[in-house]
Amino acid sequence: MTTPATYDEFKRLNMRLDMSRGKPSPEQLDLSRALIDEAGTAGFMSRDGIDCRNYGHVLGLPEAREFGAQLLDVDTAQVVAAGNSSLELMHDALVFAMLHGVSDHVSAHASNHAPWSRQGEVAFLCPVPGYDRHFAICEALGIRMIAVPMTQDGPDMDAVEALVKHDASVKGIWCMPLYSNPSGAIWSRPTIERLAAMPTAANDFRLFWDDAYRFHHLTDTPHATPDIIELCERAGHADRALVFASLSKVTLAGGGVAFLASSRRNVDWWQRHASIRTIGPDKLNQLRHVRYLRDREGLEHLMAKHRALLRPKFDAVVAAFDALLADVPDVSWNRPEGGYFISLYAPKGRAKRTVALAADAGLVLTPAGAAYPYGRDDEDRHLRIAPSFPSLHEVTLAARGIALSLRRALEESAASATR
Repeated sequence: MTTPATYDEFKRLNMRLDMSRGKPSPEQLDLSRALIDEAGTAGFMSRDGIDCRNYGHVLGLPEAREFGAQLLDVDTAQVVAAGNSSLELMHDALVFAMLHGVSDHVSAHASNHAPWSRQGEVAFLCPVPGYDRHFAICEALGIRMIAVPMTQDGPDMDAVEALVKHDASVKGIWCMPLYSNPSGAIWSRPTIERLAAMPTAANDFRLFWDDAYRFHHLTDTPHATPDIIELCERAGHADRALVFASLSKVTLAGGGVAFLASSRRNVDWWQRHASIRTIGPDKLNQLRHVRYLRDREGLEHLMAKHRALLRPKFDAVVAAFDALLADVPDVSWNRPEGGYFISLYAPKGRAKRTVALAADAGLVLTPAGAAYPYGRDDEDRHLRIAPSFPSLHEVTLAARGIALSLRRALEESAASATR
C-alpha cells in the first residue's frame, strides 16, 4: 500500500478505523491471557481461608488490599479493593457525597457533613483539556463544571486557589497527576503541595485523584508524583484526597481490579455507604490477579511488555506530525512520556472540521471539544489522539491521515477567506 501524500490519496485508502477511545490493543490483552487460561488453577480459597465464591468483604480480599497498598504506597487499612472500574468508584464517591455528605475532617466525633445536594449549587473544577468521562459524571449529577487551564506542571494553581478560597459551592477538583489524559502532563511537586495545603471555603472540599497511569510509562524513565494522601495529612487536611487507580489497562481492560485509597476515616465512610449497594466485590477475580501479578515487581515486568507494544505507535504518530505539520503555523502537539494519548492543537476554529474530514475518509476520532466540560472548546483547537488500539501499520497511516485532514481543513479555510 502506497503512503498517502495528500488528503485525497488518504481518502482513497477507504480506511475503517475507530480511534475515538484509548483502548488496549488485542496484543496487549494477550499479555494477560493467563488470567483466563489458568483461572481454574488459582482456586477459590484465599490465603486466610476465605471462600472467594461467597459473599462478604466489602472492602475487598485482604491480599488484594495489601497488593493495592503496595502499588499505591499506603497502609493496607487505607485501601479498598473493588470491581473492575475505577471510574465506577469515582462515580459512586460523588453520588455518596451528593446524597450523604462526606466524612468530617474537622471533628472526629461527627460522621458526616450535610449532603452536597442540600447545600445549594455544587461545582467542580475541571482542568482542561481533561478526561471526558470525569465531566460526564458531573453533568449527569447536575454538578456545575468550571474549566481551569492546564500547564505541563498541572492546573493553573493561581486560578485554582482563587476559585476555591471564597466560594463554598466549589466542592472538588478532578486530578490526573501523572501523564494526564489527554495532555500527558506530569504534575509538579509544588503544584501538588499547593493542592494539598490550599485554604478552601468549603470545609468538605475533595481532590478526586485519578492515578490511572501510575505505571504506564512510555520511556525508560519511570516518572512518579508525590504521595498526595501524606501531603494532605501534613497540611491538616487528612481527608481531602480520594485516590483512584485500577488494573484495567494493566491486565484485562474489562476484567481488572480497581482501588480506592484515602484516609481511614474516608475508607470507613466508603464502607458505610457501599455496604448498602453491594455485599462484596468479585473476590475470585481479585484472587486471580494477586496470584498472577504477585507483587509490584511482577506488575512492572508486565508493564515493560506493554511499553514495548505502545511506544512504537506513539513514535509513529509524532513522526507523522513532524513530517507533515512542522511547517504549519499555530499547530502543536505533545510528546508524552506515558499514558494513552497525544494532544494535537489545530489553528483556532479548525478542530471540528479536521475530525469531520477524517471521518469522511473512514477514520473516527474523539469528537473535538470532548476534553472540555459540556463538550465546549471555545477555541475549537484541541484533538485527542488515541494510538493504542490499532496495529502499528494502521496507526502510521492514520497519523498521516489526521495530519492531511488538518491540512485540508486549513486549505478550505484559506480558500474561503479569499472569496
